[in-house]
Amino acid sequence: MLLNSRLLEKTLPFTYTQNCTYVDVYMKLKKDPYFDSIEHIYKSVELKPIIALKTFITQQPSGSIPISDVSKRGLEFDIHIKVARFLRLYPSIFEEFTGPLHNLPWFRLTQEAVEIDREERRVYEECRDDLRERLRRFILMSREKVLPLKIIKGLEWYLGLPSDFLQHPEVNLDGSFRFVELEDGIKGLAVVESEGQRVLSVLQRNAMKRGVYFGEPNEAIEFPLFPSQGLRLRRKIEDWLKEFQRVPYVSPYEHYSHLDPSSDIAEKRVVGFLHELLSLFVEHSAERKKLLCLKKHFGLPQKVHKAFERHPHMFYLSLMNKTCTAILKEAFRSKSAIPDHPLSNVRKKYIKLMKKSDTILKSRRLNNRSVDKRNLVKDLDSDYEEEDRGGMADCSV
Repeated sequence: MLLNSRLLEKTLPFTYTQNCTYVDVYMKLKKDPYFDSIEHIYKSVELKPIIALKTFITQQPSGSIPISDVSKRGLEFDIHIKVARFLRLYPSIFEEFTGPLHNLPWFRLTQEAVEIDREERRVYEECRDDLRERLRRFILMSREKVLPLKIIKGLEWYLGLPSDFLQHPEVNLDGSFRFVELEDGIKGLAVVESEGQRVLSVLQRNAMKRGVYFGEPNEAIEFPLFPSQGLRLRRKIEDWLKEFQRVPYVSPYEHYSHLDPSSDIAEKRVVGFLHELLSLFVEHSAERKKLLCLKKHFGLPQKVHKAFERHPHMFYLSLMNKTCTAILKEAFRSKSAIPDHPLSNVRKKYIKLMKKSDTILKSRRLNNRSVDKRNLVKDLDSDYEEEDRGGMADCSV
């Protein structure tokens, strides 16, 4: 009887996976030039306030604004220098002109920026159902299937939602969403689950396409791994990873309260959640610090950031722009598994236009220098002429 119980212990997935077998070995972060060179990721921090200002300008009836409208609203647009100076840093996007009253500086979009904005609006229109589904899945991964609006607003850039998406629920949301009031008077957005409808993660859908997953209980799914060149794991970590891949997969849309937080299966659920979250994001990446506010609502461990470090074959941590950005490797190494979003292509066009500002500003500086040089030569010439006239006058006396 004792032998049978021990044998049963070894074969039951639940019993096996409620253990923690991870070997805590220090792994030094290794740079990967490929991921550090993905421009639309590390330029995203710079682009975000530009898009915010662009949207504000296009919402005005005249399509232009006096500097007084935004000069004291820098923090609202996540701008930490004077707004006028910020606008003048991007002449390829924002055109400055003298306004009708009091000679105040006004700003409007350049023609190239207007054309990209028009394309962006079209993409939002065509992808409304897709964006709604991304938001729905994001909320469904939460513990209570409801999230505070401030959490959604904080991540709307990553989800690809326009800034006014929640302001027009009659157009952008369907009957499965409802606004609720949470504790302390906080406004929230909830999703009502459809009975009998199972939500599958991108990992489950891709595994089904490959014929390696059938949706059975306690069925394992191996995470797609993409080792960076020159990155080698310690032997103990490699052995643990092989066992970890055999642990049953827990979808981020399933209940997890029965899991031991320190077990391997709980870690696989956390890693699966991070994989699904980044796959929902338009750029398949996010500043790591932006994800820390999700711990309470998604049942994540206190040191959730460690999951990125413990799984370097799945996630890459980029330290560009003096911040830590978590990148889902699969999205860039396997385009068929997680395709690019149309909005990502629009943002790439904005970045390309943004870079033209450097050329314009450089040209202006060179022109200013040449003008200053010509003025200096004129001043010197006039000085010489005055000296010559003075010398001739002295000689005549």
